[in-house]
Amino acid sequence: MANISTSASRQGNPPAPAHALHPLAAELDRTLSADGCVVASLLAETGRRVYFPYGGILGQGTEAKSCEINATIGMAFEEDGSPLTLECFEKSVNLPKRAFLYCGSFGSPELRAAWRQMQIRKNPGLAGKTFSNPVVTNALTHGLKIAASLFVEPGDTLIVPEQRWDNYDLIFREMHDAQIAAYPMFSPSRGFNAAGLAARLAEPGDKKIVLLNFPNNPTGYTATDEDAAAIVAALKNAADSGKKIVAVLDDAYFGLVYEKGIHGESLFTELCDASPNIIAVKLDGTTKEDYVWGMRVGFVTFGWKGASASQLRAMEAKSAGIVRATISNVSSLGQNMAVRAYADPEFEAQKREKYETLRARYHEIRRILSEHGEYLGAFEAMPFNSGYFMCVKPKGVDAEAVRRRLVEKYSTGVIAISGLIRLAFSTIPLAKLETLFANVYSAINDLRA
Repeated sequence: MANISTSASRQGNPPAPAHALHPLAAELDRTLSADGCVVASLLAETGRRVYFPYGGILGQGTEAKSCEINATIGMAFEEDGSPLTLECFEKSVNLPKRAFLYCGSFGSPELRAAWRQMQIRKNPGLAGKTFSNPVVTNALTHGLKIAASLFVEPGDTLIVPEQRWDNYDLIFREMHDAQIAAYPMFSPSRGFNAAGLAARLAEPGDKKIVLLNFPNNPTGYTATDEDAAAIVAALKNAADSGKKIVAVLDDAYFGLVYEKGIHGESLFTELCDASPNIIAVKLDGTTKEDYVWGMRVGFVTFGWKGASASQLRAMEAKSAGIVRATISNVSSLGQNMAVRAYADPEFEAQKREKYETLRARYHEIRRILSEHGEYLGAFEAMPFNSGYFMCVKPKGVDAEAVRRRLVEKYSTGVIAISGLIRLAFSTIPLAKLETLFANVYSAINDLRA
C-alpha cells in the first residue's frame, strides 16, 4: 500500500509538511551556527531536531528540588524521605541508597566531573584546552549510536579502515543508511595508512565523517607518534581545503599500550582545537579501560577550534536529549560504583596490576612469534602493539575455514574478520598462549594439506 505522501504527490497534491522544529531544538541550532560555527551544518536531521526537554517533566522537577513537598518525579521514597528500596537488592551492592535513584540524562554530576579530570590527567595536552563536559552513555556502543544520530544522514559516507569492529557497519550503515568508504589500515611500511585516509578525505563532497579507533579492534594497533602526526596533518589539510569533518574517536581501549614510541594521548587532544572545520567527538568509558565490561558506563565529549561555552553546552544538551529519548538515563548503580572506585586510594595500583597482566601476555606473544620461525610459512602477524587483540593473516587458506577447523579439531575459538584471524589474548592465560599459536599453525597446515 502506498504511503499517504507518495500517493498525494502522484495526484498532484503537495506532500504533508514535516512537523515544526521544536523551539528548544531551534534555539540549540541557532547557538551551533552562531559566529560562523559549522556544527549546525553537519548535523543530521535527527541531530537538528533533537533537544533536551528543559521545560518538560525534568525541567519542572529541577525547579522543585528545593521544595518542602516535591511531587514531581516518578520515584518512591520512604516516610523518612529515603529511597523506598527492597532489602534484597540493597544487600547485593555496597553502595548508599541514592545509587538506586535516577542519575539524569546527562549523567551523575560527580562522575562527569571526575571523568573530565581523568581525561586531562591521562591526556596532559588537554590541560588548558576548551572542550565539553562528558555526557554519560550506556558504554561505547551507545556513544557510537549517539554520534550517528547527531551527524549521519542517509547516504552520508563513513570513512573507516578496512580492519574495523563489525558493529560500526551495523550502527552506521544498517541503522543510519551511511555508505562505508574503507581504506587499507596499514601502509606498505606496516604503519598506519594516513595516505589512504587522506585519499578518502580528498574525494568529492564537503561533509566527511571519519572514525578512528586506537588501540584498534581487531588488530591491536595504536598509532605511533609518527602515525598520529600524519593523521592529524591529513585531517587538517582537508579542513583547510574547505572540508567539514566529524572526527569520531573510539577510545575504548585507551591506555593499553605496550611499546615505546606509541602515541600516548587520544587524538582528541590534537583535534579538539585543530580547526573550526573539525568537530572532534571523543568516545571513551570504564568498560575496557577499567575492566568492568558489564557495568556499561561510557562518555561522549566534544571539541572544536573556537567553540564557545554555550555551543559546547548545546552539544551536551543534544546528546542528553538522545539519551532521554532512547534509554532515559544510564544505570545509577554503575555510575555510583565508578564514582566510588575513582575515589578509592587503591584504584591506580589495582589498575596497574591488571595492565601488567595483559602486558605480560603481549610480550609472551612476541617471544612465541620470534622463536617459531616456522609460523611464517603459515601466517603473517599483522602489526600490533596494544589493546586486547592481535591478528594473523593465514597464507593460502580462508580465515573462516581456519576458524571452523580450530573449533572442530582443536577446541580453540577465534574470530575470523576481514580475512584475518583475531586472537583475543586478553582472555588467554599466559601458559596457554603457546598452545593457541600452535593450534592456529596446525589448523592452517591441515587445510593446506
